Amino acid sequence: MKSTPASLLLGLLLLAGPVFAAEGPSVITGPVVLPPEIAALPIEVATLTAPPHVPPPITRKSAARVVINLEVRETVGTLSDGVEYTFWTYGGSVPGSFIRIREGDVVEFHLNNHPSSKVPHNIDLHAVTGAGGGAASTFTAPGHSSQFTFQALNPGLYVYHCATAPVPMHIGNGMYGLILVEPKNGLPPVDREYYVMQGEFYTTGRFGEEGLQSFDMAKAIDERPPYIVFNGAVGALVGDRALTAKVGETVRIYFGVGGPNVVSSFHVIGEIFDRVYTEAGMGPPNSHVQTTLVPSGGATIVEMKMDVPGTYILVDHSLTRAFNKGALGMLKVDGPANRVIYSGKEIDAVYLGAQAEAGSDSAKREAELRGRIAAETKANPVIAGLTKEIQFEKGKQVYMGLCFACHQADGKGLPGAFPPLAAADYMLADRDRSVRVVLKGLSGPITVNGVTINSVMPPQEAVLTDAQVADVLTYVFNAWGNKGDAFSAAQVKAIRNETR
Repeated sequence: MKSTPASLLLGLLLLAGPVFAAEGPSVITGPVVLPPEIAALPIEVATLTAPPHVPPPITRKSAARVVINLEVRETVGTLSDGVEYTFWTYGGSVPGSFIRIREGDVVEFHLNNHPSSKVPHNIDLHAVTGAGGGAASTFTAPGHSSQFTFQALNPGLYVYHCATAPVPMHIGNGMYGLILVEPKNGLPPVDREYYVMQGEFYTTGRFGEEGLQSFDMAKAIDERPPYIVFNGAVGALVGDRALTAKVGETVRIYFGVGGPNVVSSFHVIGEIFDRVYTEAGMGPPNSHVQTTLVPSGGATIVEMKMDVPGTYILVDHSLTRAFNKGALGMLKVDGPANRVIYSGKEIDAVYLGAQAEAGSDSAKREAELRGRIAAETKANPVIAGLTKEIQFEKGKQVYMGLCFACHQADGKGLPGAFPPLAAADYMLADRDRSVRVVLKGLSGPITVNGVTINSVMPPQEAVLTDAQVADVLTYVFNAWGNKGDAFSAAQVKAIRNETR
């Protein structure tokens, strides 16, 4: 694809939506003249952190002049396994860097747009009292820096985001974050603090479709995001990247929704929030809350004491978002068990989908195999074998997300309810029929290994891509002692189109 001149791209962006005063550049008025009592305040440079980390609590007892330097950078990163996206970021991460200041602080804010950026950006901080929240004052072209000053008048946890036209596109590409204005007397001390934000991505491809994806404005207007995720990617808070704590500790989560459109029903499976600062205000917190509603462009602060060990699952309780679009994370708690409080086993992996431990291990194995392929020369005959192995590992992730509950980890199914897949004569006898069953579904009695089972298999053609169907069948036809060739996306596509 030929590169587009920055001036032309800017013009196209401006034509894509209305430009309000808060979005475009404003008149440069020069440095603010501070009153003597403000000019005399101590100066400090704010510590900014990438998610899920939070800067340490503020211990000073008076206001300060705080300098914030935040860089905008457009960078290609991973949205999901095999899926890349060009993120527009504050500080190089999605969500952007966490900012922590104190009520009464006077902030000198610098927004720096990296020279490699293709378009101008700005920032609207909901913590700012003033027209546009700083957006007009920070309209910044690539390779430029803007500065403005504001005083943090109101304590609370606030969203910030880009407000350059088209605003939904900038936010939808990842341009949002949180700024905490601590009350003058601080927040009650806790053992651990974490930073989590939910946002949606409107990709041209469907969920899981591999390759470099781009922003789809039509899907954004219709509010049909293929991805709704925590901290900028599917799996950003699972496996080795999970949040951690110990039994007896109190965990505080600063949670926000960048949007641009979808609200969140934030819930932690297996925990009850001891305190919830509703809509992130600093009034008296609510107590003993199961799920808290967080609007797009809003935030909340939740606290919970961890009483027993286990893996606690963070979700948007609009649950297809968690299990089918990516809004799922983990909080792993270590320590002694208390069987009076909870005597059962840790949550079964079926509820975690492809992000369960087995699925995460499979993703790691896939990455290892991709590395081996890259290391081999094209003339090496082992490459074909590795390609099949990659399909096997990717298919295992799909299986853990959709098939595990009925057909079980060992492929033996549930007697009388769901047929086995291990050594299943019905399945292994007809590969094309197996593709049709996955795509189109199946209902009514079938005989598998001499046993008649009357059940229902829901169609997956609206859920899985051709490649995902090929991968999961490659896994099933080569797991649990089954042996078979790999399936191809082209084979699946041909069968998908049979009745179209």
